[in-house]
Amino acid sequence: MRTVTAEGAAREDADVETSSAGYALRFAGGVGRWFLERQAALTLDLLRPFPGARVIDVGGGHGQLAAPLLQAGHAVTVYASDPSACSGEVRALAAAGRVALETGDLRRAPFADRAFDVALCFRLLPHARDWTALAAELSRLSARAVVVDYPTTRSVNAVSGALFGLKHRVEGDTRPFKVFREAEVAAAFAAASLRPTGRRPQFFFPMALHRALRSATLARTLEATASALGLTRALGSPVILRLERSA
Repeated sequence: MRTVTAEGAAREDADVETSSAGYALRFAGGVGRWFLERQAALTLDLLRPFPGARVIDVGGGHGQLAAPLLQAGHAVTVYASDPSACSGEVRALAAAGRVALETGDLRRAPFADRAFDVALCFRLLPHARDWTALAAELSRLSARAVVVDYPTTRSVNAVSGALFGLKHRVEGDTRPFKVFREAEVAAAFAAASLRPTGRRPQFFFPMALHRALRSATLARTLEATASALGLTRALGSPVILRLERSA
């Protein structure tokens, strides 16, 4: 079921799926934990220019980044589309007063322009009803930078349609998703005077392959080899991209 706003447009709620218990199972076990550790490490590396930043994690109700951000010294607001899109971990952090938690339409956040130093948005652009509108809202909220992730055509994701059946058999509840050209992501944020300043591809091999092999040790070995050969930098996905506001 989709929620419709007073203006008649479909409310952006792609985070409800990415916060579900079924989705969380993709990150269970050693391989899943390694996925999250790598994502957090790369994200925190991109945030090094902004120590102690006010960060809004848009659609972050799944809780994958809230704790690492707090541990790194950032002030965190999690903004989800609905209370149902907030994991138990996020609710616990909010109840303890460690993060601020707000809900509403992801494309119409109840915050002033540039209310945060950095706006984060993970695992949503490929599933959003209108990803360019979501990009515009992230740009509006951020005073200094936006950090997003997305699958890129510069990877095995270029043939994601042909491999969707295999991915579904491994992951069970996989949804179709948009694969992005690097230029179109940059162009969407350029409209708000944000330009790419940091790019971190996460994996060379498909994540579904690592899940199928079920060995964190093997996954690390394969990815370390690909990274040493320069393959991850050239053809890795998903990409974590930092875009900074022009002076």
